[in-house]
Amino acid sequence: FFSGVMEKLGLGPEVLLEENPRLIYARLTGFGQTGKYAKSAGHDINYLALSGVLSKLGRKGENPYAPLNLLADFAGGGVLCAMGIIIALYERTKSGKGQIVDASMVEGTAYLSSFLWKSQNLGLWNRPRGENLLDSGAPFYETYRTSDGKYMAVGAIEPQFYEQLIKGLGLDSDKLPSQLSFSDWPKMKKMFASIFAQKTQMEWCSIFDGTDACVTPVLSFDDAASHQHNKQRGSFIKNDQEEISPRPAPLLSRTPAVPAFKRDPFIGEHTEEILLEYGFTKEEIAKLHSDKVIEFSKPKANL
Repeated sequence: FFSGVMEKLGLGPEVLLEENPRLIYARLTGFGQTGKYAKSAGHDINYLALSGVLSKLGRKGENPYAPLNLLADFAGGGVLCAMGIIIALYERTKSGKGQIVDASMVEGTAYLSSFLWKSQNLGLWNRPRGENLLDSGAPFYETYRTSDGKYMAVGAIEPQFYEQLIKGLGLDSDKLPSQLSFSDWPKMKKMFASIFAQKTQMEWCSIFDGTDACVTPVLSFDDAASHQHNKQRGSFIKNDQEEISPRPAPLLSRTPAVPAFKRDPFIGEHTEEILLEYGFTKEEIAKLHSDKVIEFSKPKANL
């Protein structure tokens, strides 16, 4: 995630683009290639913090929290870097020239959150963290514990969906406060929580499945892979070690991805094989390994 690493190896973009002007050279770092923090270490939570997004994540009265390392590393980083490469490839079909993609996880995460920035004047985010429509403030956009210790996810934003939620909970909307009565939200959340706690997750699924109440079970990885909907679509696959992982997405109609059913390679497992294929001698590979430029999966390389 540091900038300047490739220059130290003598493989900076200027060197390689001189060799091949059509090259797309993508640089994925946390803070980007320039700026005060460009050469500073960091991780997802730091990039998330600098982007402004972390300040929006968390419940009322609690510290902001980072949702694993999904937002900055993978979404704002990996996915947007890949998008930059695709854009550059498309542009090359017109110009015939390559270019450098400077993918900063801070900027990628901020851009990913454009909706938050652009909707500030709509009243969606004008309350403190944890008190807004989509950040656990609303009783109809929340998770609730069931009697068997599992959870249901509720996302009944639109009035017609909210009405079905109320119906499924066995309540009468005429006897309840208005859906968007902010002052009543804490009381409504307690009411919904006490009702959800009276039935198991499966019982709630039998009530809400097939409705438009926007109520779904919160599934573990194992449960997600075995859920009827996901099984019908083949959304998860097993490799030859019986390990489960998501099928490549999105699904293309004419050229769908062909998933690999072999186990994931160990880090460095194919290093020697690939370098030999590209013309390196065994002596050169041994030198690279002893200099710790490359890594093997085994402590001692079979050279």
